Amino acid sequence: MTGPQVLVLQAQTLSTGGLQGWIQDNVIPLILLGIAIILLWIGGKGDNAGVARRSVGLIVGLIALGIAVSGNGPEIGSFLAGLLVG
Repeated sequence: MTGPQVLVLQAQTLSTGGLQGWIQDNVIPLILLGIAIILLWIGGKGDNAGVARRSVGLIVGLIALGIAVSGNGPEIGSFLAGLLVG
């Protein structure tokens, strides 16, 4: 007969790394696909000026999303402030 067995429990840390990875891998490409389909649908109606207006807004939004996802916001903000202040 062997000695008493000891059960060892280890605490696991919680993080949002898995969720962030899933969003970057799945949600963002789906949003971009949806945007492309909407722009093609609007362009098919002949409203090229409407597509151009919406595209500029989407590009600005995608740049903001890229900055938020990359985590380089403070560095980019300092660079832009340096352009204005000198």
